[in-house]
Amino acid sequence: MKIALGITGCIAAYKAVEVLRGLQKRDVTVQVVMTRHATEFVGPLTFQSISGLPVIAEMFAPTDDPEIKHIQIAQSIDLLLVAPATANTLAKFANGIADDFLSTLYISTTAPVLVAPAMNVEMWAHPATVANVEKLKSRGVHFVDPGEGYLACRTVGAGRLAEPAEIVERAWQIINQSPVANLDGESVLITAGPTYEALDPVRGLTNKSSGKMGYALAEAAIARGAQVTLVTGPVSLAAPAGAQVVRVQSAAEMHRAVMERLESSTIIIMAAAVADYRPASAADRKIKKNGDKLVVELEQTEDILAEISGAKSMQVVVGFAAETDNVLENARKKLLSKRADLIVANDVSSKDAGFDVDTNRIAIVSALDTKELPLLSKREAADRILDSALQVKASRASVTP
Repeated sequence: MKIALGITGCIAAYKAVEVLRGLQKRDVTVQVVMTRHATEFVGPLTFQSISGLPVIAEMFAPTDDPEIKHIQIAQSIDLLLVAPATANTLAKFANGIADDFLSTLYISTTAPVLVAPAMNVEMWAHPATVANVEKLKSRGVHFVDPGEGYLACRTVGAGRLAEPAEIVERAWQIINQSPVANLDGESVLITAGPTYEALDPVRGLTNKSSGKMGYALAEAAIARGAQVTLVTGPVSLAAPAGAQVVRVQSAAEMHRAVMERLESSTIIIMAAAVADYRPASAADRKIKKNGDKLVVELEQTEDILAEISGAKSMQVVVGFAAETDNVLENARKKLLSKRADLIVANDVSSKDAGFDVDTNRIAIVSALDTKELPLLSKREAADRILDSALQVKASRASVTP
């Protein structure tokens, strides 16, 4: 298999090295094509040394090859992948402008095209860019949408290049003609983020959950066609477009919101980090420091996962186990004690798979087996979790009389 990897003039060009490496690990031959501005960020020699092939950076560079190079490559590739893709590149592609090798290659190839945009948040939201993206999608161009986070322009918002692992996985799906299973007709209920248990009007007990995993699950389910309800604790993330969002604070509020929507849901994914304990009583005024020890009596919160597992009919119920030790052992115990269909386990003490990071290393535990997955972006992990939930649903259907 052969992919042309287009790299355009963006600070995220350095991440294309990881994309190249990820494709090579799957035995894909990669021909790198760089725009002139891309070479200002990363030198062509870097990509040439890794790919083992000369990097194309000029339309009319002298060559001993009698073939018309952009036509030769256009006819030989299984996919054109552009990562990162700037607003300028999207505009060229959308409007048929072919003034360099990459844009000429795009307009010459009949292979599938996948683009991973990266740009400033305002550029991504600009009506011209929005229109260009819509035009390209209507023509069948595939997208790995940018993520949210801290950008090179020192602002925070949508526009950051998607994780290289997510880009590689999407490219692999396309060239292997293995699209993800859709969720048309499914009503997916997802919980996300922490809960907050008040101690007094200004203080409370909470945890380090950022909500990123639950929000990634919501985005992935929406992309597959599901109707999604997201019950979220207090987080600083933008609501996923297309989701019905229910905002809560405490475990009791989350419990109530989930139980009210149990019957109308077909898949329930409990990704929230719900507090196990709360103060037995909250002070109605701020507790003042007086030099003495403060003793707080705690009581258990509602066990939402166990309750919905006991009350479900045909819903698929997925729980999470955020552990710091004996991860798989504790996940298997939780699967049995909570009577869930699946438990997603991860070690939250790990720097690349714990709270408030964009990657995760999970294990999906069922009554039949345990699937330990490598380090993935949270969006990619979300798709694997949804795949497993659909497998549970399909296995039930196969034994239903």
